[in-house]
Amino acid sequence: MKKTLLKEVTEPNMVYDIFPHVMPPYIVFDGPITEQINGQAYTINPEDLKTRDIFITDSTFRDGQQARSPYTTEQIVKLYDFLSRLSGPNGVIRQTEFFLYSYRDRQAVEKCMELGHRFPEIIGWIRAEPEDIHLAASMGLKETAMLTSCSDYHIFTKLKMDRRKAFDKYIGVIKESLSMGIRPKCDLEDVTRADLDGFVIPFVHELMRISEEVDESLKVKIRLCDTMGFGISYPGVSMPRSVPKLVLAMRHQAGVPSNRLEWHGHNDFHKVFANATTAWLYGCDALNTTLLGIGERTGNPPLEGAIFEYIGLKQNMCGIDTSVISEIVRYYRDMGTHIPAHAPFVGDDFTKTRAGIHAGGLATDERIYNIFDTTALLNRPPMVSLTDKSGSDGVYLWVNNYLGLGEGDRLKKTKMVKIMRWVIDQYDVEKRITSISDQEMAALVKKHLPNQYEQARKECRLAFMTG
Repeated sequence: MKKTLLKEVTEPNMVYDIFPHVMPPYIVFDGPITEQINGQAYTINPEDLKTRDIFITDSTFRDGQQARSPYTTEQIVKLYDFLSRLSGPNGVIRQTEFFLYSYRDRQAVEKCMELGHRFPEIIGWIRAEPEDIHLAASMGLKETAMLTSCSDYHIFTKLKMDRRKAFDKYIGVIKESLSMGIRPKCDLEDVTRADLDGFVIPFVHELMRISEEVDESLKVKIRLCDTMGFGISYPGVSMPRSVPKLVLAMRHQAGVPSNRLEWHGHNDFHKVFANATTAWLYGCDALNTTLLGIGERTGNPPLEGAIFEYIGLKQNMCGIDTSVISEIVRYYRDMGTHIPAHAPFVGDDFTKTRAGIHAGGLATDERIYNIFDTTALLNRPPMVSLTDKSGSDGVYLWVNNYLGLGEGDRLKKTKMVKIMRWVIDQYDVEKRITSISDQEMAALVKKHLPNQYEQARKECRLAFMTG
């Protein structure tokens, strides 16, 4: 083994080309990736993601509504407006889909349409039934997702059909949709348990043949649905569970263009987000998500996670207003939705530390323990939840953040001795076992640092450090 020598430097290497801090960290690749299907090698270049028109789609009002109490019409309109603001002018969030079956479903679609937003485009979601196509047409929609279950579990057991009957039924309804001027997006339900060579690829190949006979705006789209979360992102995994091979098979064996291919996953095995972004990588342009990952059973890829992944891949903000994510979180809380404290980007503890050594690092340089500039991108500064593990660094950081004091203006620890002693006594003397609340700390600052408190109040710098 060749000996590697320590390289001493005069300036630290902060790897700014990957971790700019003012933006989410960039996702940088070393070169092309190769995957094999039945002995055939396919090579992709991940750098193409910078220029490919990858995008996000949303299922908050369809799959998301199968995992919670139904939204009111007013709530749907508000959330749809948030999605449009978050998406920005470039349509990063390209579409959002709606149920169309109830009066309330249809009313929500109409109210959202009245807002006049270009993005996300409103589409329907229906069964592969002729009467459902007419329902989509009555709403004036140009596109609808359509359930075309593709595994033998569904074809034989749920639908009580054989493959030929399912094939012919689906093709018939799809042709009717095209005749009515409505573009179908075929949901290949349970594709990660399906017979790819025996049913899925022949079916999709026929859809691509049919698409050659219609205008570009009507060409059939394909959505790969990992209904039970069986998908795996690892290279070399066998079909049908391999996400890379599924996407490559659709692209190169069934002939589906990347801009008409979408991934929809579930989180039964904690793989939902890795699988979704892997689909992006291997040639699927659309990634289907829901707000906060709320979806049927274990949930879907969280839209907010896809936003930051998109920025990291593009290495550009692309017109996205990430601060809207925090507004969405507050709105969900106002609706009474429980958001796990540890959830990335949206949980109460996302920017909060309880460890004294972490608080010390944050006080020295935010970049040490904050993944990016969360204040600028999410309106959420680094926070400290004070416990017996927080130490003097935790108190120091909390007080200066509460007073709105930045680097160069921060109070020294010697100014906070009485506050620090009170915190220590809570655990050493009072035997407290709970965290110290922000309200308690604010009262201590007002009592022991009255001049600084009053000045910060007059200058509107006071802020409770809560999520």
